[in-house]
Amino acid sequence: MGIWGRISTLVKSNINALISKAEDPEKILNQLIIDMRQQFLEARKQVAVSIADEKRLKRQYEQELEKAQEWEKKAMVAVKAGRDDLAGQALARKAEHDKLAEEWQQQWVAQKQAADQLRNALTQLNAKIQEASRKKNLLIARAKRAEAQKKIQDTMSGIGDNSAFDTFARMEEKVDQKEAEAQAAVELAGDAG
Repeated sequence: MGIWGRISTLVKSNINALISKAEDPEKILNQLIIDMRQQFLEARKQVAVSIADEKRLKRQYEQELEKAQEWEKKAMVAVKAGRDDLAGQALARKAEHDKLAEEWQQQWVAQKQAADQLRNALTQLNAKIQEASRKKNLLIARAKRAEAQKKIQDTMSGIGDNSAFDTFARMEEKVDQKEAEAQAAVELAGDAG
């Protein structure tokens, strides 16, 4: 590996270490929940569009059925009036609308299935977000507890450092020494007097 590759690896590792050190679990988890909820809102819009398409296709299907029924009635009226030529034309139009109704029905059924699947997926997504939100609070509490334990441990290991106790003992000896010197000075002054 060349010098530039090594420098690149060094820089990347230092940046990753800084990022890892700066990561605050509470902030990150809160942001993740916000992102999930935003995704849920977007998904809900898509489900609404899908449901609207389903309803539109159903209306088209029902309209074609109504038109087929109207042409069938016109054919019957024509037969009663003795107009078989008009009855034939009316039945041909009825057949056209029956065919269109069947095509619209197939589209509607397929869209209804798709919309139902999207509704179910949306419900599952919402449940996962709720679960993540509950877990987030637990994870934040665990992270805070771990941080507190680490601080306590760091404090205890700082106290456990012999240099602090050694310094304390030295200061105690100095105070004892000064007290002894002061006592000796008092005794000497008493003997001299």
